[in-house]
Amino acid sequence: MRVTAKFYLIGAAFALALASISGCEDSAKHAAKVRPPAAAPQPQPAQSAPATPPKPQMPEELPNPKDIPDLQPVVSQPQSTVDLLVEKVQSAYNAGQQAYEAGQLAEARKDFNAAVNLLMKSGLDETRDPRLQQLFNQITDTMQNYELEAEQEDEAVAESGGDTGDMTSDEESQGQSQAAPESTAPIEEIAGLESLPATDPRLAAMAEKELITVPHDLPLTINPLVLQYLSYFDSPRGREIVEMGLQRAGRYRAMIETTLKKQGLPQDLIYLAQAESAFKPKALSRMGARGIWQFMPYRGEEYGLSRNYFLDKRDDPAAATQAAAEHLRDLYAMFGDWYLVMAAYNSGPVNVARAIERTGYADFWELEKRNTLPAQTKNYVPIILALTLIAKDPALYGIQVDPDPPLQFDSVSLDRSISLQLVSDATGASLEDLQSLNPELVRGITPTTPGFALHVPQGTAVELRKSISAIPPDKWTSWRLAKLQPGESVGDIARRYHVTLASLQNANGDLDPQQPPPDGTELVVPAAPPRLRLVHYRVPRAESLDSIALRFSVSASELQQWNHIRTERVPRGRTLRIYENVYATGPPSGTVAAARSKAGAKSPASVQAASRTSPVEHRVRAGETLWSIARAYRTTVDALKAANPFLANRGLQVGDLLTIGPRQ
Repeated sequence: MRVTAKFYLIGAAFALALASISGCEDSAKHAAKVRPPAAAPQPQPAQSAPATPPKPQMPEELPNPKDIPDLQPVVSQPQSTVDLLVEKVQSAYNAGQQAYEAGQLAEARKDFNAAVNLLMKSGLDETRDPRLQQLFNQITDTMQNYELEAEQEDEAVAESGGDTGDMTSDEESQGQSQAAPESTAPIEEIAGLESLPATDPRLAAMAEKELITVPHDLPLTINPLVLQYLSYFDSPRGREIVEMGLQRAGRYRAMIETTLKKQGLPQDLIYLAQAESAFKPKALSRMGARGIWQFMPYRGEEYGLSRNYFLDKRDDPAAATQAAAEHLRDLYAMFGDWYLVMAAYNSGPVNVARAIERTGYADFWELEKRNTLPAQTKNYVPIILALTLIAKDPALYGIQVDPDPPLQFDSVSLDRSISLQLVSDATGASLEDLQSLNPELVRGITPTTPGFALHVPQGTAVELRKSISAIPPDKWTSWRLAKLQPGESVGDIARRYHVTLASLQNANGDLDPQQPPPDGTELVVPAAPPRLRLVHYRVPRAESLDSIALRFSVSASELQQWNHIRTERVPRGRTLRIYENVYATGPPSGTVAAARSKAGAKSPASVQAASRTSPVEHRVRAGETLWSIARAYRTTVDALKAANPFLANRGLQVGDLLTIGPRQ
């Protein structure tokens, strides 16, 4: 539609509103409170002072006691937390310097790492105290010189195909598998296609029919570009992307629809998230956008998606959905057109507003035709429309998908930080399941500040609190729990977790060295706290700080501090210093994941769950729970209990034969 002269009359006001849109809402919520200037002191009228008798002079030979140091009381000034930290860090750094100058390189590395560890584990922000900031810079600069030769060796390794130099092969593979993102964002793959298949007339007829018969609350348009993407989604790779998103949508659909409804937004906007991420909370773009709604750091912070040492709220599906709904609502208030809103969501409102200003058209298709939008944004809206058409009636396009069941969990708020490893031990849930329920945790431990809502499998909150009560709260981030399996001894547990038998016996005071505990006994394992390891990583291609941080479970701000980086992207070939936490190893607690082979084969449960129309039987293995079995078969705990009445009278036991009903 051609914009009338009114558009130009309000252009200046629109530009001003646009420049301030990101801050208007916060300004409204946090209005500045101006304190009026204090009145200047007024001169007081002179008053005659009452006459006072002169003080007697002290004899010269008798000095005032206050002037005698030996007579002054000794007052002990308490040392601040920062002062104590500075002393400890400085001491470790000095020891490292001495060892380095003496040629004791291994000792120097140990002392320097200890100094950095003290800073990082203190919980204090070194940028707020100049002494801490100076120490941090001094330590990292010294370590950079010290590690120069090692970095050169690492570069040679990287040229031959490796990424890191300070890690053993076992440690490297383990760390990468835990920290790697789930996938790149699907929108990048789809919008970046160099060519699209020819339009299929059959799909055009089906889409026209759908517009008439299927209700929708977003305006749906069918044109050649939309039809080309419909044809792509009919290809093998395109169909795979659609099916993956439709399956995972079941986990979050109810939550997203409720949030959109509260904001008064169209329900069909859920398909924007499907295109962005296929509903993968840890989907990561090359530019650093994260989460199911693909928020960039600055945009996420505008809408309350904070990032810190422990978590990134962009990966929290519920928090990110709330932020996305508010952002979409604000964009609609600006543009009043859902196609322009989608374009602005992708490339930013400034790009869209400038395109409108240059052309005089507030119409997406006109802007697309005149090439005034970024290339990816031109394709973005047609992709959303094509996905929406398929997702609203997949059977029409020959797609059959069973959505995953909604995530069911209990929320537990603890006063201290706790590792997911210990939660896994206490609840019997696999570490993979816990990470799926708490994708915003970037280090595998909860924040140190109270109030974080930890999600655990439904029905396990009471068991978690009961089990961890045997462990001192200050050890929740390092100690573990282990159940004696048939044929195992206490010594086997000690060897598995790399602790001494004496320490294991001390932590479990009721152990009788002469009488082995029975199978199933839960032991407290005083595992070592995480240690800090320096890793060198040579960037194989231009990457964002967020993607590298996710790989090593650190934060982007830490990477900037350690390597004196000011930008969001790192050039190819640069070698970064990364201080990575390494936790005590131990067998992964849990269920279905533990039954998989080292080659990564799917468990029988997951294979049967893929397509099941009749009841099946499942033999309960050690470590499994009703929740994990329900997840594996894509059913619910209530459905399992209904199909197995004996569970009403007792708990699940190893060897039980469960009947799993057909998929609903």
